[in-house]
Amino acid sequence: MTTSVAGPMPTQDTDTVSGWPAAPIDTDRVADLIAQLLVELGEDPSRDGLIGTPARVAAWWSTFLSPDSDATVTCFPEAQLSDQLVIVGGMSVWSLCEHHMLPMNLQVTAGYVPEGEVVGLSKFGRIARQFAGRLQVQERFTRQVAEHLTDVIGHDNIAVAVRGEHLCMSMRGVQMEAARTTSLHASGHFKTDPALSQQFLTLAAAQWNAA
Repeated sequence: MTTSVAGPMPTQDTDTVSGWPAAPIDTDRVADLIAQLLVELGEDPSRDGLIGTPARVAAWWSTFLSPDSDATVTCFPEAQLSDQLVIVGGMSVWSLCEHHMLPMNLQVTAGYVPEGEVVGLSKFGRIARQFAGRLQVQERFTRQVAEHLTDVIGHDNIAVAVRGEHLCMSMRGVQMEAARTTSLHASGHFKTDPALSQQFLTLAAAQWNAA
């Protein structure tokens, strides 16, 4: 078994990549709501420093919830593969916890065993960004990325590991800044072959530690 490891990708219940958000975002309406929120928090939206803030926040929400929809995945035929393990890591995406609407940073590592073709490497990062650009939970995100990759490569020899930093845990609640959450979705050979699973987890952890 040989191993190929790729580094950081170029810089991003709803289980499909397309169709999110369900309707266009009314940024004017969102800006008005943000202005109302500022008032309720005891602020003056017209004061220096807050002028334009509601519009900027609304524009960010529109961009965040409307990630680049061009996640078309290109596969390349490669007949000379010899039982390789391919790991793509260094993918860092931001999402929002749907329980508290606070950011979470997700470090994503994906591994697969090619069968006659390989997946274009930049597409792994695009797929991760697609599923991150919404209100999420890490566990669901991990499964969605893995299941989408399964559809792309045409078989289930897929593993996706995610290490998340959740501001809903580090800046509120127990306020543990060093806390991290790790989730794993493994299928096919990654589920039945302990050696392959351990190799993937070891390399994933090494990339996280090097970040």
